[in-house]
Amino acid sequence: MALADRLLTLRRDVHSGEVLARGGDPEAHSVLERTGFVPVVRLHEHYHRLPTGLDPAEEARIATRAVARLKAVGYYIDCDPAFDTERREPHYLTLGAQVVAIADRIRRAERTEDAADALTELTAAHDGILNALHEVLTATADFYQDLGQSADPYHAKRLRYLAAERLGVIASDLRGIRNDLADRHAPHPQRAACDSETPSTEREASAVCACPPPPSRVPSLPSVVAGGRRR
Repeated sequence: MALADRLLTLRRDVHSGEVLARGGDPEAHSVLERTGFVPVVRLHEHYHRLPTGLDPAEEARIATRAVARLKAVGYYIDCDPAFDTERREPHYLTLGAQVVAIADRIRRAERTEDAADALTELTAAHDGILNALHEVLTATADFYQDLGQSADPYHAKRLRYLAAERLGVIASDLRGIRNDLADRHAPHPQRAACDSETPSTEREASAVCACPPPPSRVPSLPSVVAGGRRR
């Protein structure tokens, strides 16, 4: 990881008066958003700001907490003195990171049963991740329904559509895939554990195992040196 990705600035902008955080990598952005910052993505820049409508004391509290959290996981922060702190907040494994761990289990799976077992965390009927996501979308729709602005019922309807139709299709397909893998009881041909034995039919005298050869790669062409810039 580049050193520049470990550096952030968190300051009150002299022109707008907003508290802005700039720099960092996706992990830093996640910390900022979990602390209360709002991402702003523009054509030539990506930064984070605090929500509108906060008083200065609340802005300072959130900014200081962000500094504490970022420093706790090894980021270097150039911040206003009002936001600096020696406090460090412990960093816990996020729910998203736990879901990513399921992907790692699938990447390491050597048999169809292993992949099916990992996918069950998503597809389980009562407390699987997909069911939980459906509950989140529905609860958010219920929250929006009577929030008071003219567009809120539309947002509620859209969320219910996503929960019932789009998420429903994903859940149905993934449950079918999980069940198919559970029934196959087969090793993955490219991931079987190596027993360091060679079959009697092996033609290469120097072979030390029965593992398949790695996939061939097309050699990359040398880059062409560009000429001088046109003016």
